[in-house]
Amino acid sequence: MKIMVIGSSGSGKSTFSRELGEVLNVPVYHLDLYYWKPGWIETPKAEWDDFNRQLVAKDQWIIDGHYGRTLDIRLQAADVILFFDISPVITTYRVLKRRVQYHGKTRPDLNEGCPESIDWAFIKYGWNFRKDKRPNILKKLEEYADKKIIIINSPGEARSLLNKIRTDGILDL
Repeated sequence: MKIMVIGSSGSGKSTFSRELGEVLNVPVYHLDLYYWKPGWIETPKAEWDDFNRQLVAKDQWIIDGHYGRTLDIRLQAADVILFFDISPVITTYRVLKRRVQYHGKTRPDLNEGCPESIDWAFIKYGWNFRKDKRPNILKKLEEYADKKIIIINSPGEARSLLNKIRTDGILDL
């Protein structure tokens, strides 16, 4: 099974992906962990493209992360696409909470040497995600209508879906 999880920062992608991976016994790949090198250095474009192609060639995966420039690589290979379309009020709160929770530490879904940080540009990116990124995501999802697409609009929907998968033991394709 190949599952991709996309959405804004603070939408719950990483936590959901980690829990889903445990339930389904499928390896989870948090893109932030691979994209950001120590010191918050970006991976060069060609290297990042190659990494994505190698990643989707694996037999099973859950890939958590947006990274719009390489989105099609993952969309083409995915069986299931989960789009966390969560309110910016919730995502911004979560980003701020995460900043306090991991102050001076590295989150589990980030590379060592990338301590939790936040700036106005990052907050603005998350706040405007629905306005700036959502239309293109929805358009892309229309192009992949042959895939199983699930849009999650609230943390409650995410919990319900995860509980259903725990009960049924599989993500219904």
